[in-house]
Amino acid sequence: MVDFRRLEDVDVANKRVLVRVDFNVPCDDEGNVTDNTRLAAALPTINYLRKHKAKIILISHFGRPGGQRETSASMMKLIKPLSGLLKTNVAFAPDCIGKTADTAVAALQAGDVLLLENTRFHKGETHTRTGGKGYAPEFAAALAAHGEIFVHDAFSVAHRAQGSTSGIAANLPAYAGLAMERELDHLSQALDIPKRPVMGLVGGAKVSSKIDLLKNLVGRLDTLAIGGGMANTFLAALGHGVGASLCEHDLRDTALEIMDNAKKANCEILLPVDVVAAKEFKAGAQHRVCGQDDVRANEMILDAGPQTVNKLADAIDASKTLIWNGPLGAFEIVPFDTATVEAAKYAAKRVRNNGLIAVAGGGDTVSALKHAGAADGFTFISTAGGAFLEWMEGKALPGVEILKK
Repeated sequence: MVDFRRLEDVDVANKRVLVRVDFNVPCDDEGNVTDNTRLAAALPTINYLRKHKAKIILISHFGRPGGQRETSASMMKLIKPLSGLLKTNVAFAPDCIGKTADTAVAALQAGDVLLLENTRFHKGETHTRTGGKGYAPEFAAALAAHGEIFVHDAFSVAHRAQGSTSGIAANLPAYAGLAMERELDHLSQALDIPKRPVMGLVGGAKVSSKIDLLKNLVGRLDTLAIGGGMANTFLAALGHGVGASLCEHDLRDTALEIMDNAKKANCEILLPVDVVAAKEFKAGAQHRVCGQDDVRANEMILDAGPQTVNKLADAIDASKTLIWNGPLGAFEIVPFDTATVEAAKYAAKRVRNNGLIAVAGGGDTVSALKHAGAADGFTFISTAGGAFLEWMEGKALPGVEILKK
């Protein structure tokens, strides 16, 4: 369990509090926010700071302008929706460092909220003086000069050491915001101090993108179910025919090694026992359910079959904690969303009726669970893609390390 400094641990009254949020929200061509989830996620921390009379300075990146000013990447577009959510006026500074930012910060009164311009308009956010990856210390120091306390509330960028995260923490005392707290508490509950038995469900297209994840999980779980295109690589490694399916045949030895390590760690691996196969990858394509060894040479495996879903349901029944990452099939296309939808709904039902702790996140997971109508039924869903995966891989995250006591 991570022992970290929390926002509640510090007196913020009349202090300038620099808050790293993630306001990299989706917008349409006119600059209108199309999904305010990330804005809403920051509200508990901002409102806590307002209630406790802090002077609040928000910083975030938006897009990848590469150290150049781009009108389309300006944070200005967020002032109206953020003000609406907070039910108060949010001030804006057209830069995150320099005189304009200094002046805006100096004008803050207790309870005021200020949003600074995109940190990635400056190369120092993600590059060193010599252009390498990292951040420029002088840029980080200029950001830090705005505040007396640093609050990191953006878990989604915790896997990167950047000027607006690790750089500021090198200059100011750092505390976790309420969204960050919630994320760390739930992830620790699922993986570090879980209620056992613990089951992991990992899907997606390729094993190559999740080798570290799988190697870490087999040593920490009681059951690991593998689905999606990833499962094809494992099935092929065991000698099953996968036809024209997506499959990384060159990772046969890796798949066998993972299964061998799982056996040594007493982690049961669950692979599809039946599949949904089709000749075409398109909505409504003619398809059939068949066994592991019945896939024809001109067919692709596009989903797990009903017997597999039943086995997953049995495994969920036997578990007290479930960690879900990735879909079980081509969930974007009907009818190859069936296994993902049914398994997700079943997990949500067990959360509701049996106290299952179900935590999910990473990649297409959020979209898949929303598509299934099961997202609200999970205990916790992380919207942080890369950071969630690196946490599950057992890696140290720079944005979490800076918060440790």
